Amino acid sequence: METQEKILQTYFGYEHFRPGQQDVITYMMQHHNTLAVMPTGGGKSICYQIPGLSMDGTAMIISPLISLMKDQVDALQALGIAATYINSSLSVDELKKRMHDIAIGRYRFVYAAPERFETASFLHVIKRLDISLIAFDEAHCISQWGHDFRPSYRSIVPELKKLRNVRVFAALTATATEAVISDIQRLLHISDEHVVNTGFARENLAFHVIKGRDKTSYIRAYMSEHSDESGIIYAATRKQVDSLYENLKKQGYSVAKYHAGLSEEERKNAQSAFIHDERTVMIATNAFGMGIDKSNVRHVIHYAMPMNIESYYQEAGRAGRDGEMSNCILLFSPQDTQLQKFFIEQSQMDDDSKQQEYRKLQAMINYCHTHQCLANYILDYFNDPSPKPACKQCSNCSKNHEKVDITEEAQMILSCVKRMGEQFGVTMTAKVLKGSKDKKVAGFQFQKLSTFGIMSAYTEKELIERIHFLIAEKFLSMEEGKYPKVRLNANSVDVLKGKQEVMMLQAPIPIYAEEADYDAGLFTQLRQLRKNLADEQNVPPLCFVFRCHVKGNEPLYSNKPR
Repeated sequence: METQEKILQTYFGYEHFRPGQQDVITYMMQHHNTLAVMPTGGGKSICYQIPGLSMDGTAMIISPLISLMKDQVDALQALGIAATYINSSLSVDELKKRMHDIAIGRYRFVYAAPERFETASFLHVIKRLDISLIAFDEAHCISQWGHDFRPSYRSIVPELKKLRNVRVFAALTATATEAVISDIQRLLHISDEHVVNTGFARENLAFHVIKGRDKTSYIRAYMSEHSDESGIIYAATRKQVDSLYENLKKQGYSVAKYHAGLSEEERKNAQSAFIHDERTVMIATNAFGMGIDKSNVRHVIHYAMPMNIESYYQEAGRAGRDGEMSNCILLFSPQDTQLQKFFIEQSQMDDDSKQQEYRKLQAMINYCHTHQCLANYILDYFNDPSPKPACKQCSNCSKNHEKVDITEEAQMILSCVKRMGEQFGVTMTAKVLKGSKDKKVAGFQFQKLSTFGIMSAYTEKELIERIHFLIAEKFLSMEEGKYPKVRLNANSVDVLKGKQEVMMLQAPIPIYAEEADYDAGLFTQLRQLRKNLADEQNVPPLCFVFRCHVKGNEPLYSNKPR
């Protein structure tokens, strides 16, 4: 690996490989089809860029987003590496010129959208190339079990496998369940010994779920404490993005916005301003962020709950790619669940696929209500085999609140579910426990049950919260589907018999600014210097690294492009 380490140091400025990178590179150099599952910020792009620089020929990278291609190509070109992309943003003349240059082997790296491989003219060119490798970036898009499945990704695989001028295939992703991993292996003929899974743990990320707060007010308060920190705020709809953008802009915050309703030029400018540190915070739908190479994002806030854990972890994982401590905050309200159910119902998926999405949505809902370590909940979802000590930094592990015994309340709830025949959902169960005069309650004659009004001292909202908590902690089960029913399970019986106590955390305390453990003035000076140097060379600040030591009171710098 001496040659590959030299490339790593010379081109990318890193002294050593990160976990898993060396194995992936070795397998690819030996022409073994390879799958790399690494967390966001784990250095997946280097895993195919170094083999692409080491082997003769052109490396073809299949990428799902125009913005992602541009960022990757810009970064390679800044390093003096011949790279280009082919997508719908090009004019006819630009496309013709680039295809000619590809045909004569001018580029070491060519990025292309999957749809491009369905065109006869493109296939005609690449069939005559010397192709060092084909890499599927964001490879979860291949799998029908993935959270961002794209049929075009999957449909081109049979045609690509017919090519005789490709040395090796690689697939790389940050989020993949066991089902997705198996699906990718089968499609690309990747053996178990050539799957490199470094795990999903990101120890520098602190996860928080905030409930019962006005979301916009919370964000304003948080940003007032973290005004100089780069961040991303994800909203579920374009309307939410526009509203929050206008609100924060009026408050004087440095914000940009990004969603599919904006023109391509507007999206391009917003992304560039964020990448170049000209705007501190990006407010966006999930259309933004895949593959964005910005390492100093200190917080990712979700204004609303995403549809599944895979999407959430991928988006939240865009924080702290430089290894520094960063916050991942999810602002939850019950309306989020209804919005995501609406999205599922309005989709063009068949019934089986919708049921699968409802299962994933329930896991996401459980995340918002569990009182376990939030980081470990995510790792368990992905069946991560690594040891899982409590993170001590998420909103559930923090020492700012205590556990209270709610075994008696749990027994009341479980008894009510049983007496309702285990045929109703969370809201109806809460109404019965509250003693609601709702017409539906009367229609089923639930006022005659012994559990009717047994918890009338609680608000309906508090009861719903407790029921969701019991589901998240597996003291209750939830039937899958659009209208899920609450059911008892073996753990329910243990609680009812007094064999199992139920402990619940008190409400989490909001996150406040942490005291800096560095010289803030010097840090600001260094950051501005880096911005000036990067602007001089027309590259994003994060494409520029420099080392500093202090002599007396004067910092001395040595610098070079990364």
